[in-house]
Amino acid sequence: MRFPQDPRVLLGAESLDDAGVIRLDHDLALVQTVDFFTPIVDDPADFGFIAAINALSDLYAMGAEPLSALAVCGFPKDVLPLSVLGEIFAGGVAALQQEGVALLGGHTVKSPELFYGLAVTGTVRGQRFLTKAGAQPSDLLLLTKPLGTGVLSTWLKRGQLPEELLPPLLASMKTSNRRASQLLRPVAHALTDITGFGLLGHALELARASQRGLSLFWDSVPTLPGATAAAEAKAIPGGLVANRKWVEEQVQGWEAVPEAVAVLLCDPQTSGGLLAALPPEAAQGVVAQLPGAAVVGEVLEGPPGTIRLTMAPRR
Repeated sequence: MRFPQDPRVLLGAESLDDAGVIRLDHDLALVQTVDFFTPIVDDPADFGFIAAINALSDLYAMGAEPLSALAVCGFPKDVLPLSVLGEIFAGGVAALQQEGVALLGGHTVKSPELFYGLAVTGTVRGQRFLTKAGAQPSDLLLLTKPLGTGVLSTWLKRGQLPEELLPPLLASMKTSNRRASQLLRPVAHALTDITGFGLLGHALELARASQRGLSLFWDSVPTLPGATAAAEAKAIPGGLVANRKWVEEQVQGWEAVPEAVAVLLCDPQTSGGLLAALPPEAAQGVVAQLPGAAVVGEVLEGPPGTIRLTMAPRR
């Protein structure tokens, strides 16, 4: 589909980036996106909080400051009590208040399956927004959160998640990318967030948009407690299977990667971290200020749009 051209649009849907950008005047632009999904945890308030933080992540991945939100919800009122809806909304409001974002309203429809999320709007000045394009040779790749929310959430849905693994899973998904975005805005050349396509899928998008090659250090990727065990227990979400099929022929170096690691590299994340390409001299300073962040690769001259899985160089 070809989208109508509008001179005010600085970044539109055809770019396949994390959000769209439209100019308001010579200095100010709006950044907008929408995201919603079905429950991945049992507690309605936790679900609402996580969904709100997840939606805001796309704005943070653009280097924008969130401003306002509209709730989007489908609710099976003949299946669940309305009190559940209230708890979901309360969780979402709590997340927005934490982030300083105004809730302007929203829309709820009757649906056979529950879903909830937000349409969110943010601002950038001077067209200083970040995209998946712009990674430079010799940049390092920095991941701001550990992987594993997909396999652990699947384990939870099966009723097999060990009790002690739930708090770190919830804590990761409820952690905002606001601080990471603020640290990365002045130094990153390219930025995206890790969500449904998994680390490798979103890294491929960054490589293609930047027309660079990437080396991904599979032995340096941080993971949540229990994520490896969940992968070994075959707690595989459906999206992971599709992700792996998509990247398998486009990524080189699988033969040296342990199976559980390969699974986690393709794991679809809910409220995952940011993936940034930034100069080496800036990377360690950011890592030092973000618990759980790690350098997970480097940007190469080429071949464009490719990834090779390697171990981290021993310096």
